[in-house]
Amino acid sequence: MSNLVFRFATIQGQNVQWFLRRNCSVSPVELAWVYASLCVLSFGISGVFWFRGATLIMPFAWLELLVVGAAFWVYARHATDGEKISLQGAQLVVELENAGKLERAEFNRDWVRVEPRTDDRSLIEVSGQGRTVQVGRYVRPELRPALAREIRMALRGA
Repeated sequence: MSNLVFRFATIQGQNVQWFLRRNCSVSPVELAWVYASLCVLSFGISGVFWFRGATLIMPFAWLELLVVGAAFWVYARHATDGEKISLQGAQLVVELENAGKLERAEFNRDWVRVEPRTDDRSLIEVSGQGRTVQVGRYVRPELRPALAREIRMALRGA
């Protein structure tokens, strides 16, 4: 397996792993700092207007920051989403993480099928032993067939 060249995978000994992650430019911790600074700035400006007699500014500042906070929370909840596919000996293990929820499926290497679901731009369907999992959400659609070929090639060991 060491002489194979993979575009998406990393090889560690006899194990092959694919880490497919969402492309997020800001981590949840950085986003929390941005939100905190936005709160300080917004409350500072609205506080100045509050003390000058414009009392309706403060409720709108609270409303604005609640809505922005909700949007940031949804973003942060999905910022660490990803897929991990690993070939470990006779097992193909697929782990899907979505909003902190982890779904794991194990397939026998000799019985697993890897194919596009409906066309070349669809998600990749990994199936076997009565279980089906779709992967490739975090890969551009035009690269999914190449990822599927790479997984098949690693399963064959060729």
